[in-house]
Amino acid sequence: MKIVKAICAPGRTGFFFDDQRAIKQGAQADGGSYSGTPVTPGFKAVRQAGESISVMLVLEDGQVAYGDCAAVQYSGAGGRDPLFLAQDFIPVIEEHIFPWLVGKEADSFRTLAGELEHKTIDGKRLHTAIRYGVSQGILDAVARANKKLMCEVVAGEYGLTVRPEPVPIFTQSGDTRYDNPDKMIIKGAQVLPHGLINNVKTKLGEKGELLLDYVTWLRNRIQQLRLSDSYAPVLHLDVYGTIGQVFGNDNYGGMADYLATLSKAAAPFKLRIEGPMDVEDREKQMRALAALTTLVDERGIPVEIVADEWCNTLEDIRYFADNRAGHMVQIKTPDLGGIGNIVEAVLYCKQKGIGAYQGGTCNETDRSAQVCVHLAMATRPDQILAKPGMGVDEGYMIVYNEMQRIIALLK
Repeated sequence: MKIVKAICAPGRTGFFFDDQRAIKQGAQADGGSYSGTPVTPGFKAVRQAGESISVMLVLEDGQVAYGDCAAVQYSGAGGRDPLFLAQDFIPVIEEHIFPWLVGKEADSFRTLAGELEHKTIDGKRLHTAIRYGVSQGILDAVARANKKLMCEVVAGEYGLTVRPEPVPIFTQSGDTRYDNPDKMIIKGAQVLPHGLINNVKTKLGEKGELLLDYVTWLRNRIQQLRLSDSYAPVLHLDVYGTIGQVFGNDNYGGMADYLATLSKAAAPFKLRIEGPMDVEDREKQMRALAALTTLVDERGIPVEIVADEWCNTLEDIRYFADNRAGHMVQIKTPDLGGIGNIVEAVLYCKQKGIGAYQGGTCNETDRSAQVCVHLAMATRPDQILAKPGMGVDEGYMIVYNEMQRIIALLK
């Protein structure tokens, strides 16, 4: 069945674009905004509205498949593509993608997504957000043309088996780190709370004391609110390199000592720490994470290190996994471009014995989140992010409900 027409619509995402470098340099939260001057190219403010582009593909029988182009909250930082604004990139899609795509047979996701991934404009690859959204639409088109679920298409083309069993869902609190965990605990989220620990002075503490207090509070709050002792969520905290800022990016012993202290505060719950340091360079980041991971293992510290910054593309993920730079890798879905790369990334991590966290960003849309659930149901990562937004309820609902629909239909 052919794709006979393609249409773009501008959209909003579930959160914002934030200038990460400006925040690290001291931009202060001011209500729902940030004060201060942006420093990353393309930003007109430290925080601005998140934007998306919905790509709709009309099939011969009138069905409409669609996917959403979206980029991460911290666009333009950590080696990522620049800020993604709809008015800048709708013309790119209409001029360079639609003429190639319209008229194609929607018969093979892997083939079409592979062609998209290698398309260039003036020798440059397409923005990751474009590849992300258009490939979602392609997967949906192939699924509709073949009267299958998207997860069944992925499983069929990659030699996988879709099981009617849920994947653990990871919820994120945003800055409301003392209110939103209650929602997570009440709803039974398997991994929580992310925490958004992105500032030393206000969130980690000059000696790490604020995060230590927070981990202690989390442990106590779970034990207080849970209905059964069998509910034992993983504590997963993203610290955005602030531990390295305090203890020194190459002070592995000091960082390991601090992680050991955090693990004791988290007990009996399992603890994961994402992005302990950020050295602003891919090679150095890989080496720093690998060194800290090795030391944590040698000392038997019950903490899992999660790679994030500078581990953006499929090639990056393979590189970090090959060198065991972390116990787990976040596969930050919009950063990988085409969603076929997400499939490849999860499978590669599993092959290498590295934890696969199919993540993403609060700055996505309901549609990109739904498609990501189908990828997870086919590839079985260790956890999937509840997205978009930072309000917990909405993102968790979207991911949980899509997962339950798939399970019910498979059964």
